[in-house]
Amino acid sequence: MKLLEGKVALITGAARGIGKAIAVKFASEGADIVFTDLVIDENAESTKRELEAYGVRVAAIASNAASFEDAHKVVEDVVKEFGKLDILVNNAGITKDGLMMRMSEQQWDMVININLKSSFNYVHAVTPVMMRQKGGSIINMSSVVGVGGNAGQSNYSASKAGMIGLTKSIAQELGSRGVRSNAVAPGFILTDMTEKLPEEVRKQWAEQIPLRRGGEAADVANVCLFLASDLSSYVTGQVISVCGGMKM
Repeated sequence: MKLLEGKVALITGAARGIGKAIAVKFASEGADIVFTDLVIDENAESTKRELEAYGVRVAAIASNAASFEDAHKVVEDVVKEFGKLDILVNNAGITKDGLMMRMSEQQWDMVININLKSSFNYVHAVTPVMMRQKGGSIINMSSVVGVGGNAGQSNYSASKAGMIGLTKSIAQELGSRGVRSNAVAPGFILTDMTEKLPEEVRKQWAEQIPLRRGGEAADVANVCLFLASDLSSYVTGQVISVCGGMKM
């Protein structure tokens, strides 16, 4: 039997990158998938077709994760259409980098709203659902910079650190109902965004990592699969770094 057979997973910001890799991994293990993105364009439709090839049910929903109302509507629609919701992955996120002395209020607010507030929105929406079910797994996509900070990313670091605090608090609140909450903290992961960096910069990153390479989106997806499945039934309130040893 596949690890997620009969499960329903909701993944935010999953049309591409790490979110897509998580959706593909979950679908390959038998989960029905609902994924959101700000716009369901051809790229998202392509992701939907790729997921459907695994023989699972798939829904792609255009939604602004930073909107409290949108998040609750998405969860309501998922439960109505699929009958339940077993797994939530809060993956939606952006960066708006800049040194503190030059950072605008808009840059700060956008990153906090899309990264951190969106996680609150969806956790708030799924909490009553998972409490009624007496089970569920919430996975929040944090970052190693949420653990150790990073110059030029005070907004991003704050949002990702906030997700860790949210993760641990929810684990304490919902544990008695069988709902688990964990965070994943990726390091330097090779995605479309990092591919745009100069080769020399990527090489310098790799030299700082004990495993001497950047991670793949699949490396993050594999950890998420563990946290989503019953293999981690006694794991909650934890932060698992996927960084090749970059932060220890």
